Amino acid sequence: MHRHHPVVRNAHVGAPHVLTSLLEARGLLEMALLPASLPLLMNAPAGDGHPVLLVPGFMASESSLVALKLFLQNKGYDVHTWGLGRNMGFRSKHANALPQKIRYLHHVTGKKVSLVGWSLGGVFSMYGAQQALDCVRCVITLGSPVSVDAAGSQSPNAIKALYRLVSHRLGASAHVMQPRAKDMRERRRLAIPTSCLYSLSDGVVPPQEATIDGDPALHENIRIAGSHIGLGFNGIVLAVVADRLAQPEDNWKPFVAKGLLGQVLGLTTGTPKACRPAADAN
Repeated sequence: MHRHHPVVRNAHVGAPHVLTSLLEARGLLEMALLPASLPLLMNAPAGDGHPVLLVPGFMASESSLVALKLFLQNKGYDVHTWGLGRNMGFRSKHANALPQKIRYLHHVTGKKVSLVGWSLGGVFSMYGAQQALDCVRCVITLGSPVSVDAAGSQSPNAIKALYRLVSHRLGASAHVMQPRAKDMRERRRLAIPTSCLYSLSDGVVPPQEATIDGDPALHENIRIAGSHIGLGFNGIVLAVVADRLAQPEDNWKPFVAKGLLGQVLGLTTGTPKACRPAADAN
């Protein structure tokens, strides 16, 4: 029997390259190029109507999720946003409200909820899933700092300064060390399908923090090309999210780059087409 290798974090060390951080404005170009991704998006699989909850990144509101929301609604999903306003950091009121929202959606629809979180929204999604595990179908994170070393976050100093200004004077480390967040990072990974999308050219969250170690039967790291601020408007990201959400609830399989999406990933990241799960291609 073929044995799958354990899923491992990306080996990148340190902060994002200064140049990639300076080029984050290219996210605006990714937004402008979204219409060019129409063939790729049309080729993405249709959904089964189950509820999907979208969680915005740090300093972002629900409006940042408009492309993801419209695309997934068009694919047939019952799409919701977190309804908690702008994400101002890992705060107790949000951390407590999100599991309640997940349980509510599960109760009113009778179906498990998939979570898609962008940047810090991915950390919230994992925490929410941990607190309402029986109500969650899968978690997908987009450039999210889901793994932090003992040395702390390696995000650029400007991002750390903004977090200190807006959320907590001690910075993200103050929230990372909270029992609820620390427990989430130190426990074994959730026993539900988890897909972490990351980019080697992410100028905000380095790839070793946006990826996880885990069980290849449930967890995966999927490399895409793009900026951090453009992830929610990146046609390739949207197509991968649709592929992951379309996995049967009781028969989830790791991502394999194939078809048109495989060709595009091959051209943009060098991922071989239809050969091995991108979860192993770190």
